[in-house]
Amino acid sequence: MPTKHCGFFTGRMIPLSLDEIAKVVGGTVAGDGSVKVTASAVLDGREAEPGGLFVAFAGEHSDGHDYATQAGQAGAVGVLGSRPTALPTVVVEDAQAALQTLASHVAARLRKGLTVVGLTGSQGKTSTKDLLTAALSKVGPTVATIGSLNNELGVPLTILRADPATRFLVIEMGARRMGDIAHLAGLVPPDVAVVLNVGRAHLGEFGSRGAIAKAKGELVQGLAPGGTAVLNADDPRVVAMRALTDGPVLTFGRAEHADVRVLDLTLDRLGRPSFTLRSADASAPVVLPLIGAHQAFNAAAAAAAGLAIGVPLELTATALATASLSKWRMELCELPGGITLLNDSFNANPDSTRAALDAMAVIEGSRRIAVLGEMLELGEESESEHRIIGQYAATRADIIIAVGEGARAIAAGAGEHAVALPDNNAAIDWLRRTLAPGDVVLVKASRDSRLDEVAAALT
Repeated sequence: MPTKHCGFFTGRMIPLSLDEIAKVVGGTVAGDGSVKVTASAVLDGREAEPGGLFVAFAGEHSDGHDYATQAGQAGAVGVLGSRPTALPTVVVEDAQAALQTLASHVAARLRKGLTVVGLTGSQGKTSTKDLLTAALSKVGPTVATIGSLNNELGVPLTILRADPATRFLVIEMGARRMGDIAHLAGLVPPDVAVVLNVGRAHLGEFGSRGAIAKAKGELVQGLAPGGTAVLNADDPRVVAMRALTDGPVLTFGRAEHADVRVLDLTLDRLGRPSFTLRSADASAPVVLPLIGAHQAFNAAAAAAAGLAIGVPLELTATALATASLSKWRMELCELPGGITLLNDSFNANPDSTRAALDAMAVIEGSRRIAVLGEMLELGEESESEHRIIGQYAATRADIIIAVGEGARAIAAGAGEHAVALPDNNAAIDWLRRTLAPGDVVLVKASRDSRLDEVAAALT
C-alpha cells in the first residue's frame, strides 16, 4: 500500500528485481538477483522499508556497505553499492551515477500520466514546494521532495518514490555549481519549471548574481517540450528567463503585469499573512497559517504552478489554508511564560534572514531578540554581508545575539544592540538567564551552525 509522509502521498518504487536493476545501471548482482525491490530507496539503513533498496556509499569516515545488515533488519531486500554486502547487492563502479540512471529509467516508465514540476530559487524553494504539494494533493496522488533533499542524491531518491498511482511529482532542485540543475532536470524533464528568485545564496561558489541567474535558468531550459515556465514577475533576473523558452510562461508577484497577483496583503499579530490571489479570470482570498509576508509570494508561486497544471485558483487557495512547512522553517512556538519562539534554523542566506527578521518584527511582544549564526557559502562577500545583516537586524530587533566566530561581523554591524557569544551553549545560557514574558525570539543560521540546538533547548 502507498504510504504517507508529512500529509502527502509518498508512493513506492515500481517493482524491479535486482537483475533488472543491474541491467538498467550496468552492474552485476552479488547474491540472489531474483529478489524484487518494491519500496523506496534510502541512504540511511535505519529508514529502510520492507521491500526497499539501500544505497551504500563508501565515505571518507564511514562505509555505508557496513550497514547493509542494519538496512536488512529494517526491511531492505537489496543494496545498490560498489562492493558485495550481507544483502543481495547490485555492484557498480559509481553508486551515485547508478542511482541517477535508475531514477531516470523509472521516470521514463512512468512518464505517461505523470506531471512533473521542477522548482528552484535562491530562497523559498522548500516552503513553496510544501505549499504546492498541499494543493496538488487535493487533486491526485502527489510525490514531493522530502525536506530539502534537492541535490544529486535527493532528486533521484524523490523520483524513485513515484509509482504508477502517482499523478504529480514535485521536485525541488538546488545548485552549487553551473550545470547542476541542467543535470538534475535531465533525469526527468519537468512539465512546469518554477523559478522563485535570484538571491545571494551560494554567492561564494558562483561569484556573482548573474552567474546564479544563469544556473537557475537551466531549469527553464530543461523543460519538456511544450512545458510551462512559472517566473517571479518582481525579480528582473527571473523575468528575463522567459527568453530561454519558446513555451508558455506564467508569472506571479505584486507587479501589475503578473498573471497571479498578490493583493491586499496584511499580517495578524503573529505575522500570519492574509491576502487575495488574482488571476485573469479568478480571485480568491487566502489566510495562511504560516509566518511572514514572504509566504504570500511563495503561495502565489504555488498557485501559478497549479494553474499551469490546470488546478483552479480557488482550489489552491482552499488547500493553502491548512498547509504546513517542513521542520525548522518559520516554526512558531509559544513557550511557557509567554515567550514566543520563531524557529527558522534550517538554513540561512542574506535574503532569507531579512525575511525572517521582518517576520519577527511584526509579531506582538515586548522585546524582539534575534539569535543569528553564520550564513555560509558567501565567499569574499561573507564579512560584508554579515555586517550588513547586523545593521538590518538592528532595525528589526531590540537585541541581536551573534553566535559563533563566523557571526561576529553581525555583532559589529548591529553595534550597541548586539551581544557576541562564542557558541550555542553560551547562547542557550544567555537566553535562559535573560528571557522574560512577552519576548519574541528568532533563531536563524545556516544549517552547519546547528542553531536548531538552541531552539530545542528553549522548548
